[in-house]
Amino acid sequence: MRRDVRIVLVGDDGVGKSTIITSLIKESFISNVQHIVPEVTIPPEVTPENVTTSIVDTGCKPDDRPHLESEARKAHVICIVYAIDNPHSFSRIPTYWLPYFRGLGVNVPVILVGNKIDLRTSHPHSHKHHGAHTHHPHPYHPSSNPNRLSLTNQSLEDEIAPIMAEFKEVETCVESSAKLPLNISEVFYFAQKAVLHPTAPLYDSREHALKPACEAALRRIFKLCDVDKNGILDDAELNEFQRKCFDSPLQAQELEGIQEMVRQYGEDGVANIHTEPPEAMNSPQSSMSSSYSSLSSHASSSQRRTLSASSSFVSLSQVGTSSSDETVKNDRIRMTGLTETGFLYLHTIFIQRGRLETTWTVLRKFGYGDDLRLTETFLAPKFDIPHGCSVELSQKGYEFFTGLFVGFDKDRDGALNSVELANLFETAPGNPWINQGFPDTTISDDSGAVTLQGWLAQWSMTTLLEYKQTLAYLAYLGYPDADTTTALKITHPRRLGRRAKAASGKGNVGSRNVFLCWVCGAAGSGKTALLRHFVRKGFRESYMPTTKGVNVVNSVEVDGAEKYLVIQEFGSRYEAENLRNAKRTEVVDVIIYVYDSSDTNSFSYISNLRQQYSLDHIPSLFVATKADLDLAQQRHEVQPDVYCRRLSLQVPVAVSVKTSQTADVFATICKIAMNPTAHFPGGPKQALIGVNLRSPATLTMLFFSFASLFYVSRTSFWRSLHTSSPGVGLFASLAAWWTNWSTGRLEL
Repeated sequence: MRRDVRIVLVGDDGVGKSTIITSLIKESFISNVQHIVPEVTIPPEVTPENVTTSIVDTGCKPDDRPHLESEARKAHVICIVYAIDNPHSFSRIPTYWLPYFRGLGVNVPVILVGNKIDLRTSHPHSHKHHGAHTHHPHPYHPSSNPNRLSLTNQSLEDEIAPIMAEFKEVETCVESSAKLPLNISEVFYFAQKAVLHPTAPLYDSREHALKPACEAALRRIFKLCDVDKNGILDDAELNEFQRKCFDSPLQAQELEGIQEMVRQYGEDGVANIHTEPPEAMNSPQSSMSSSYSSLSSHASSSQRRTLSASSSFVSLSQVGTSSSDETVKNDRIRMTGLTETGFLYLHTIFIQRGRLETTWTVLRKFGYGDDLRLTETFLAPKFDIPHGCSVELSQKGYEFFTGLFVGFDKDRDGALNSVELANLFETAPGNPWINQGFPDTTISDDSGAVTLQGWLAQWSMTTLLEYKQTLAYLAYLGYPDADTTTALKITHPRRLGRRAKAASGKGNVGSRNVFLCWVCGAAGSGKTALLRHFVRKGFRESYMPTTKGVNVVNSVEVDGAEKYLVIQEFGSRYEAENLRNAKRTEVVDVIIYVYDSSDTNSFSYISNLRQQYSLDHIPSLFVATKADLDLAQQRHEVQPDVYCRRLSLQVPVAVSVKTSQTADVFATICKIAMNPTAHFPGGPKQALIGVNLRSPATLTMLFFSFASLFYVSRTSFWRSLHTSSPGVGLFASLAAWWTNWSTGRLEL
């Protein structure tokens, strides 16, 4: 939402533009004012909308034209002022002023201001019909006949309807008097509203309907608020919606009033809820006033009137306050609530009654910007990750995704099928894993429906690998907290020699529960089969080469605690690209070297891989697959067990996916990730050297050390050269300098 509003007043000479501004500032009428008053800036703390407001006066004489055009192009809203006692000033609005601004290419809201209302000739009861200050998308203005005593609503509609139909930029009309003064502050309040809560993005005044983008946003909000996913907002859900948007619940009679008002708009806006009698339920009751209930006070004669006589609504103060005992009794047997259509009706009523701020408040509370798109700050809030740390779901994050799963598991079979998943992601751009092989990437039942275990595991993997995607989907799916980062937590650094608090600078760094493992090996060595077995997918006899990266995840129990293990296989095409990427290798917890124990050439591929890339800083485990087949002698200078011992690593773990003999290898991987010290190639000492050499602090220190050494060496060398005895050759001088420097006897 904007934090500043620039209001420009225009109109014919003598209509009272300058006196309106001076009456606002002086709070009294000033009879003699200058032709154009200087620009006025009102600080945010004294405005209802808490925004900085600039008010600019203009003239309409030929000499004033450059200033007028310049200010019109800078305006956020234009107030066209006409005089009640000058019908010509009103007739020039559609014939001159509005076409003039269109010709300038100015496309901002327009407020019509009928000034000098104190000069209207009317009978004593005319204000009773029209109110002290009239403002509506279908404005109130005087007749062209100044002697007419009173105007009916129909005559107003007949005169204003053509202007509204032709010039959609006209937002509202306010009648005022700078002399009394009357409604002066309202002029600028509604000018602010036209900028901060504009009609144009929400409502088509020609079609008298919500615009598609607004309707789509409100439908999404309804789905997010429908917690039990029955297509109806019951009292508890409507109260929670009210609390989220306006920080105050609804009273019982207000809930009844809302339903009655919507029912009058359309019978399909309210539906019965099949549930238990309220005696068996603990529905929340409220005694506080609400934003919705305030609609009644704004729907009085002083509020904006709708264009069509058939669009008149009963205010909340007049609805639901005299329910009969029989109705109450029936409600106890059969509860009712708002349907999605009724929710749209409700906001249509708000907009038609001039309560655009209500709908805009709802939209902005749910992350929408002025363009009715979810804002970048809502989808991607700032979340700094210290170097070396990882991101996981917090307890609140797991609870949220568990609640989503339970809410959309309509058949209560403990799994989400394709239809249920489609319904779940209806408020988001779609399934985020649709192109990643999901649900084969996690645990699913025999029909392919993802289980709760698989669902939480999948989000654990997404958060570890792409936490920004998790943050975006928390927003899409309706995470209840305004700050979606509370669903995440930062964990300890991956590497040795770092203390959590020192590395992160935060106190909320926790122990890790999600680990990342890479699987490398020759084609056909059984990597994919190992991954499929991990997520309980069947063994495939036929070989299918891996052409793109595969990620799988599952939970693993380690010493009575549940951990999540993410395993990545890149395929031959992308393996080298990832292994040579130092930033990517920094985030790996364990690397698994897989070879086919029945293939004589399989192990040499791993050995060559390790020679080609620097991978000794990653904890490692060797796995020999296809243990059900005959063991083959590997064509390598040493056999795999000897090779591992030389690296101070445990001997290869023999597994057979075909016979489901995996030797608890996945728990072993997690244990290595949790306690990596003894599993670095070369042993613990080599691990510390490798880790320390790769740390940013160490690299920085080494850089400055070598720079200092170079400077000292160069200075000492030239000093030795210049102080050598005459006739001594260059070679002798170099030898003397090196001897002195290396033994530490050289003076610097």
